Amino acid sequence: MRVSLECVPCMVKQALKAASYVTDDIKVRERVLREVMKRLLEISWEGTPPQLAHRLGVVSIIKSITGNEDPYKEAKKRCNDVALSLYPAMKEMIRFSDEPLRTATLLSIAANVMDLAAYDSFDLEETVNKVLKQGFTIDDYELFKEKVVEADTLLFFADNAGEIVFDKLLIETMHSVRGRYFSKITYVVKGGPIVNDATIEDVKYVGLDKLPNIGFRFVSNGEPGTGPERRSEKVKSWIEEHDLVIAKGQGNYEDLSDFKGIFFLLMVKCPVIARDLGVDVGSIVLKYTY
Repeated sequence: MRVSLECVPCMVKQALKAASYVTDDIKVRERVLREVMKRLLEISWEGTPPQLAHRLGVVSIIKSITGNEDPYKEAKKRCNDVALSLYPAMKEMIRFSDEPLRTATLLSIAANVMDLAAYDSFDLEETVNKVLKQGFTIDDYELFKEKVVEADTLLFFADNAGEIVFDKLLIETMHSVRGRYFSKITYVVKGGPIVNDATIEDVKYVGLDKLPNIGFRFVSNGEPGTGPERRSEKVKSWIEEHDLVIAKGQGNYEDLSDFKGIFFLLMVKCPVIARDLGVDVGSIVLKYTY
């Protein structure tokens, strides 16, 4: 998905939010904003929104000005704890569902509300109830179910801390529906902190690393040494070597929407993405790319 002009002020707003997580000092926040706006004038606005965000380098700017490399560290822990507190009840809900995989998939997408780039706050329980009633606007569930049963290997692009607890539920439900484990699960997280995106520390905190046959790979947060870019040939080769590919959330959709053979699971929170998908903001999407 290509950058829209609306993406540019959105990134400035996200920079201010991240700076606000670090400091109450208005002058320091102003320094961050001035540096972000200066860099925006210097860089290309071509490509996808995540590519623009990586060129902009808000993480590096905030780290250089404040010394804080993970502004959302405490917020991520709170997200993980909220989701973990609901895990037993959600597992029971899936167990008693007439269609466990469909319920687990909807729950996984409901947890995509835990996006601190899009929202200042959220009510996860309220969102779960709303999404279960609302259902899918784009509904490739029957194909998804077929692929889940048939596949031997799974590649899963994660999105946010907290949300990954519900990803764990989804993978566990897949195993139950299949009657067997995937022979290989490759779970992809960011190689360094950016907003409240999940990292390997979050994965271990919520116990996702205990799933059978699971391994982890990392994609870039925009800083050197944190992994390949999602649109790189390396990541393309990961997609090609797995039978089933799932990508959660808006950022993965923005970067990978023109790649074939991916199931995108997301809650639409942005009017630019809504236009690209042809749906309204608030829609629940399970979309396969042919």
